[in-house]
This record gives sequence, structure tokens and C-alpha cells, in this order.
Amino acid sequence: LYLADQLRKIPDDFELHPRIIKIMDSRHKMAIGEQMVDWGFGETLAYASLLEEGIPVRLSGQDSGRGTFFHRHAVLHNQANGDGYVPLSNISQEQADFVVIDSVLSEEAVLAYEYGYATADPSALTIWEAQFGDFANGAQVVIDQFISSAYSKWGLHCGLTLYLPHGYEGQGAEHSSARIERYMQLGAEHNIQVCVPSSAAQIFHLIRRQMLRPFRRPLVVMTPKSLLRHPLAASPLWKFTEGQFHNVIGDPEEPDPVKVTDILMCSGKVYYELHEARKARNIEHVAIIRIEQMYPFPKEDFSEAIAPYSNADKMVWVQEEPQNQGAWDMIKHRFLRQMEVGRDLFYVGRPAAAAPAVGYPKLHRQQQETLIEEALTGQFNPSMNCRIPQ
Repeated sequence: LYLADQLRKIPDDFELHPRIIKIMDSRHKMAIGEQMVDWGFGETLAYASLLEEGIPVRLSGQDSGRGTFFHRHAVLHNQANGDGYVPLSNISQEQADFVVIDSVLSEEAVLAYEYGYATADPSALTIWEAQFGDFANGAQVVIDQFISSAYSKWGLHCGLTLYLPHGYEGQGAEHSSARIERYMQLGAEHNIQVCVPSSAAQIFHLIRRQMLRPFRRPLVVMTPKSLLRHPLAASPLWKFTEGQFHNVIGDPEEPDPVKVTDILMCSGKVYYELHEARKARNIEHVAIIRIEQMYPFPKEDFSEAIAPYSNADKMVWVQEEPQNQGAWDMIKHRFLRQMEVGRDLFYVGRPAAAAPAVGYPKLHRQQQETLIEEALTGQFNPSMNCRIPQ
């Protein structure tokens, strides 16, 4: 509550935009438990808590002050004269430094610089944010040659964090996919972490975990877009003061294990679509598991999450991405190693495609509705089946 109060304080003569006033008022209600905490405020609280503990935070990207999707508001602007004010830099006199930079439109140059910064100062949380996750491909050399392999080649530790907005909302091929498959392919020897947090509390604990661990590894975060304001992705206040980041989240609806025949596994936004469709149709034979850390694969947590559903004979990976993209090809062998003999493993998602997304809203909706329908009705394509032999 102290941190939230400090974040609300602004200079007396500072004229806020009316929309920002509403956001600040809403965040006050979140801080006192009258509203669920949304993604933007959960993220901000994570930074504030680290700063108070003496851990510097540095965030750069093409629209990082405001947040590409209008959710962060780390920099406030005086409507009278244009002056900027950064609440996270004014929590207390003893706090660590907070720096937020709206960088130039050059992914390779900026990411390379931030990699060097994170390597030189492992005591600071250094974050590079892509405006859309798709744009990180403009810095692929830095990711391949340094971020993913520097420790293996040179024994060089680095705790750089990448925020890559990812999710299929009907936009075009350059604004839909952060190419999670590329980061999962790079994952080996515990060199990086690839996570897809699905709630405000999860991003809060993930950010803190990155700095409170006694070691440094690059962290790649598939951050959301539409989920930033999704009511189900908001979290109650107690989840921030208790608990930790969960690598796997079991089904919060706790369906009757006796009735469950299908275990759906997914990550990110599609979980909420599956959850809402299952509830609307009163489906009882489906359990939905969220994989929040894709690499290193949390096999113990995963085994614990599926353990109650011993009657289920089908396990299904559901993704929004085309089959040749997304996590499927890099995660299916993880599932097979954890599956019981005789169970079937199916894929549900878009068919293989050269481009990440179709770019036509109507066709996008048709594809999305089809994959949700297929996942919940059990009408799986037999050609998408991987089976553990008897």
C-alpha cells in the first residue's frame, strides 16, 4: 500500500490528461483491494518493490514510457507545458535508480546496447521491449550470437529480459507473433528462460524472480496485448503479497477427475478463450492446463498438474500459431516423456503456413472459432496424433 501511495503522488501544479486521471484513480482502488489489479499496475508494482530493495531498473523500447498498448504510463506528461514526471523515480530518497527510455527504431542497435549494459551490471534489471514481438527479428543476430549462447561460448552471465508482445487478435503477419518457436529452439543447457505469463500476479512474480535469484540468465517474456485489459487476467491483491511465479497453472475450475477425458494444454491468451467457451457450453469432460514457463520445461510441475486426471486418455496441445510455428514442434517431445502408456497426444491450432497470420479479420475469426471448437468437442484430426505405444 505504501508503494501504491507513492506512485500516486504527483507535483501539485502538474496537469494530468483526463484519461490518466481515471487510470490513477483506478490504480488507487486496486491498491486498497476494491478492484482487481490489472497487468499494467502489477508490472509497475514489481518495479517499485525492486527499487525499494535497492535493485535498479532500466527499461528501453520504442514506446516503453507509455507502453505500446497504453497500459504502463511510467512517464506522465503535464498537459500545460509538456513536462514529464516519472513516479517510479520518486518513491523514496533511498530507492535505486529507475530509467525508462523511448528508443530509436533500430532493434539491433538498441538490443545490442542493452545486452552489453545487462552484462556489465548484473545487479540491475535491464529490460528491452519490442514494440511488437514480431520486430525482434530485426535483432536476430544479437539474439543468436550473444543472448542465447554467450554463456556457453565465453562463460559470460547475463540477466537481460526481453518483452515481446505476442498474440493473435486479427492483425497482420507482422503484428501477431513474437516467434516463440525460435526462442524455444535456442533453449538448451539452461541457457535462457522462455515464459508466457497469463495474469497480472504472474508477471509481478516473474519480474521479481528474475532479480531475486542467485544467478543470471536471459529471460524472454511473451507479453500480452488484449490480455492487458482482460478482466480475467487481472489478479486479486493477495496474490501479490503471497505466493510466487507458477511455471504451470492447473485448472482453477477443478473439474471432476472422474469425468475428465481430455486434458488441454496451452499458454497465453487462448487459455481464456477456451475457459470462457467451456463455461458457456457447460462442458465437464475437459481440463485446461496452462504452461507458463516453456523453457526450461517444468516437468515436475507439469506432472503434478495432470496427475488428478488419471482417467483422461487424450492430451491436447492447443495453440493459436500455425502448426510449423508456435511451441508445438519444440514441446511435444516434453509431453510424450511425461505421458502414460496408451495416451494420445493431439495438436489443435492453425494449419502450417508461410506467414504467421492471415491478416484478414473475418478469416482470423473463422480460424480461431474452429480451433476452439475442435479443442472442446474432441474432434481431433487423426493425422495430428502422437501416441505412446502400448
